[in-house]
Amino acid sequence: MKLTKNELFKRQITLQEIGKIGQEKLQNASVLVVGCGGLGSPIAVYLASSGIGKLHLVDFDTVDVTNLHRQVFYTLEDVDQPKAAILSAFIKKRAPFTEVTFSNNPITKSTVFEMIEKVDVIVDGTDSLPTKYLLNDACVVKNKPLVYGSLYKFDGYVATFNVLQKDGSYSANLRDAFPEMATDIPNCEEAGTLNAIVGMIAMQQVNEVLKLVTSIGKPLTNQLRIYNTLQNTELKMKLKPTFLKDKIAKIFKVQTYIDAACAGQNPDWQIAPEELKKRLSFRAESRNLEIIAVLNNLKLPFDVQQTIHINSFDADKITVDKSKTYVMVCQRGFNSYRATVKLKNKYPDLEVLNLTGGISSYK
Repeated sequence: MKLTKNELFKRQITLQEIGKIGQEKLQNASVLVVGCGGLGSPIAVYLASSGIGKLHLVDFDTVDVTNLHRQVFYTLEDVDQPKAAILSAFIKKRAPFTEVTFSNNPITKSTVFEMIEKVDVIVDGTDSLPTKYLLNDACVVKNKPLVYGSLYKFDGYVATFNVLQKDGSYSANLRDAFPEMATDIPNCEEAGTLNAIVGMIAMQQVNEVLKLVTSIGKPLTNQLRIYNTLQNTELKMKLKPTFLKDKIAKIFKVQTYIDAACAGQNPDWQIAPEELKKRLSFRAESRNLEIIAVLNNLKLPFDVQQTIHINSFDADKITVDKSKTYVMVCQRGFNSYRATVKLKNKYPDLEVLNLTGGISSYK
């Protein structure tokens, strides 16, 4: 079926505030979406459906069955496939006027400037605090607008950061709201999330991008919108731009922005699901294993010594037996790897292994 832009975007062009001129602005715009999960996947689909001309998707992860309740553009057939590739293929089927590309590699300090250089707007669809601060600081340094979204249980956060103002200054950024990167904020795997708030925040981020590109309405600048779905309450935190470019440029030079979930894991500290199954099947070997789950209420297909939430994981409080091998497990193998690192740092001679890929791979 051959379509024209006027046919495909007729309802949008009909809006007086958009019109053909606004639609052309969307067609000429390029957007980077970092993260193709609960936030990033609907953001990417809706932006392409709105007529954004160029879209680049970044996500290192694969589809897991636990994603499907909120990441609705993936199916059971997509499980274990790369998110960015699957999402890109889906968009190409329904957005003929959008050029979509993707990367399966995590965005890092060494690649972030190259990623954001040629795009007009950057959208944060990640659940990684180090990555959020990396995107924020890079956008400030390179004078790029960042549409921010974040989730915690029933709360959603959205803002548009670092936008050029009429007086030549730039609006507030993430560090004006939260100057320091918190170390005790759980991601959705640890804290859980309801799919409704995920969709709500994603749509608000889409709305912010469309307003920025078409120059209509009032973006969420110099404020952070916080919405709670249980109580239907809304709070707007007013922000003042105090963390300016020079200050953030100095932070960028020394900050590593490393996230254990994205960074490469030490292969010497890993145990494959097949190897763990083998060891557990032999009584003599299984007696030498101490399995520690680092997420509350994690259902395990084998006996576990104890369950410790990653944010309260304290290696000093664990009494170890150096004659045994400790196996750290979680759903996907990310949080358990963080715990592995902590335990190895405390007891360098202790044999501590991370279940590669987590319980999802074991099953």
